[in-house]
Amino acid sequence: MAARELNLPLANARLAFGQHLAGERRLSPKTVEAYGRDLDQFAAFLGAHLGHTISLDDLAALKATDFRAFMASRRRDGLSARSLARSLSAIRTFYSYAERRWGVENAALTLIEAPKQGRSKPKPVSESGARALIDEAGRSRGSDWIEARDVAVLSLLYGCGLRISEALALTGRDRDLPESIQITGKGGKTRLVPILPVVREAVAHYAALCPFELPAEQALFRGVRGGALGARAVQKRMEDLRARLGLGPTATPHALRHSFATHLLAHGGDLRAIQELLGHASLSTTQIYADVETSRLMAIYDGAHPRARQR
Repeated sequence: MAARELNLPLANARLAFGQHLAGERRLSPKTVEAYGRDLDQFAAFLGAHLGHTISLDDLAALKATDFRAFMASRRRDGLSARSLARSLSAIRTFYSYAERRWGVENAALTLIEAPKQGRSKPKPVSESGARALIDEAGRSRGSDWIEARDVAVLSLLYGCGLRISEALALTGRDRDLPESIQITGKGGKTRLVPILPVVREAVAHYAALCPFELPAEQALFRGVRGGALGARAVQKRMEDLRARLGLGPTATPHALRHSFATHLLAHGGDLRAIQELLGHASLSTTQIYADVETSRLMAIYDGAHPRARQR
């Protein structure tokens, strides 16, 4: 039985792995798709590298040089260090699953290190810029309900630190928001998010003007034709707004979430509390906002302090 299972084609094992990720681990469809894409690229490389269709038996026999050859190949294809690290993580996760299910073991994989990657700093919008974006969204000279919708969505991103997907996941039952709401974020992690009065008012104003029915189980935010509002529509709206205001390309919807964290920190917010509000699993992820604020303060110091100007 073991030998027969080790002869299982990698394509079949990859399908079972995808079902495991979606069913047992309950990962999002996009995450499952990303894992599958990374494994497909690995399988395609191995097929050309070894000259035959890959089975689990081949995975157990790979040497460290084979893994390094794959990494080098992906690097030549232009893959960034971050993407390469993600690809390696997907392979490790698959091997862990294959070992539990089929007894596939390969110690060579433990010898492979993920590439070093620089940690990019978030690029928040300034406080005045964030306010201007929301104000401008309400002066778009379009339909009143669409203006109200855009103000409500941007208010949730900046006022509550939500991701676009989290804001667009709200349903008709959320039209009258309470003082706090439970949000389910990445990896199914839930957090309690306070809702500012101005944000509650913006959402209620939109719901009152929206020309479509908003059933409890269906999307709260709607597109022009009544379907669920998509993330791309919000991104395009931000592109339009930042062009009107003369803001740079870093003024994206996600930048408003960065702004939420950075501005809270600048006004004395506790880093641990901000971690909880953002739904970060690790404080080290939130720490980067402190680094951004420190860099900003140092720039102000260098530009304003008399001794700095003397240099």
